[in-house]
Amino acid sequence: MRSSKSRSRAKNNRNRPSGGNVVNRVFDSSGPEGKVRGTPQQIIDKYNQLARDAQLSNDRVAAENFQQHAEHYLRMLSEAQREIEARREEQERQNRERQAERDRERAERQEREAARQADPAEAPQPDVMDFSAPEAAPESGLVETPENKGAEAPEKKEKPARKPRARKPKPVTAAEAEPKPKTDGDTPEAAE
Repeated sequence: MRSSKSRSRAKNNRNRPSGGNVVNRVFDSSGPEGKVRGTPQQIIDKYNQLARDAQLSNDRVAAENFQQHAEHYLRMLSEAQREIEARREEQERQNRERQAERDRERAERQEREAARQADPAEAPQPDVMDFSAPEAAPESGLVETPENKGAEAPEKKEKPARKPRARKPKPVTAAEAEPKPKTDGDTPEAAE
């Protein structure tokens, strides 16, 4: 079995917060002249003041003791500030990398857009009419007039007909899809 003393030590260690924001955290420091409570900077200032007071009263041992306590908290504070600075620099580096990646993607998009606009094959093409159908107008595409009927059209070299582009069907709106109601003029009785 454990003794009550070891159990109380384990309990004290468990309650001690680990890490966190040391710069603003409040500490209880047990110094030679009692407890000093405050943030690390406040404790450093208090121990430095106690060291000056001890030095003025010619107590070199107490002055050294207070300076050592102040130095301990000074080291804690400087280490915490170094960690904060390192985290900040890492975050700034990541932000710069993300911004550079966004800039690269934006430049690539703009290049693709510029290439697409400059390439006539990518540009929208006009509709092409098929004049090879028998119902269509003559090969020249002109309307026949009475003056042209008597004169023969000069022979032309035939160009291969281009295949017409397939068109997408026009979307039907809800109003067009509904059957129209019959009026009195549409019924057979109205015709009689």
